[in-house]
Amino acid sequence: MRENFNDLLWFLVVAEERSFTKAAAKIGVTQSTLSHTIKRLETRMGLRLLARTTRSVSATEAGERLRQSLGPRIAEIETDIAALTAYRDKPSGTMRITLSDHALDYLVWPKLRPVLADYPDIKLEFSRDNGFRNIVDDGFDAGVRLGETVEKDMIAVRIGPDWRLVAIGAPEYFTARGIPKTPQDLVSHNCICLRLTTAGGLYAWEFQQDGRDIRMRVDGQLTFNSTLPMVDAALAGYGIAYVPEDTVATHIAAGRLQIVLDQWSPPFAGYYLYYPSRRQNAPAFKVILGSLRDSATE
Repeated sequence: MRENFNDLLWFLVVAEERSFTKAAAKIGVTQSTLSHTIKRLETRMGLRLLARTTRSVSATEAGERLRQSLGPRIAEIETDIAALTAYRDKPSGTMRITLSDHALDYLVWPKLRPVLADYPDIKLEFSRDNGFRNIVDDGFDAGVRLGETVEKDMIAVRIGPDWRLVAIGAPEYFTARGIPKTPQDLVSHNCICLRLTTAGGLYAWEFQQDGRDIRMRVDGQLTFNSTLPMVDAALAGYGIAYVPEDTVATHIAAGRLQIVLDQWSPPFAGYYLYYPSRRQNAPAFKVILGSLRDSATE
């Protein structure tokens, strides 16, 4: 039969306090309950552990040996428990985030890179996906998407500035094929398409001017499911790509790429981190959220 460790713990308190009255108050039980427990322990062990007088309580030789044996072990256990409690409050564990390649490369990773050095017990798993994922069903802790596409039942926190998509191509392409003046002109151009992974279809390019919205279903020789290869193809002169402006800013500044339909490409609300509920209060999640939050929008 396993030992009742509560009995041993209570004995240790009595032996250290040298008083049933003080020990009972410290434990939070009645003196009679404590006295009965110690008698039960002594009977079970077949040893007298405490010598009682009307004025004091002291450990017998057997009781003192038991006290000296128990004391360091209990202290070690208490230290281990305290360490576990600290671990509970320490940012740690794995966070799985689904997001687009653009959000990862140009916003999330630059912001979270220092986190790994400051919090070595946090692990990050990124799933690059330009489509839409059900983060609950697919086991993600959070997702990053444009604010207008986040489901209404999700908690959403803005983490980045406004940005825009721009139609770009190499100067030599436009020299050979001409420059489109309106979105409708794209039907006669070789466009580099983006396939939305989860939806399966091709992304229809979205333009706006003076409150007028146009969605163009373009066509071309090349289709990718991520942004960066589209930029490479445009640089090589294969056609027009519709990509985030910050992915091509250096190429535009250097003259390697040229923006067209600029007036049809207004900025829109940027990225949001979204998650199912406010239950996400784990220390690691708080660190990630705090690192990604865009203070300029608060």
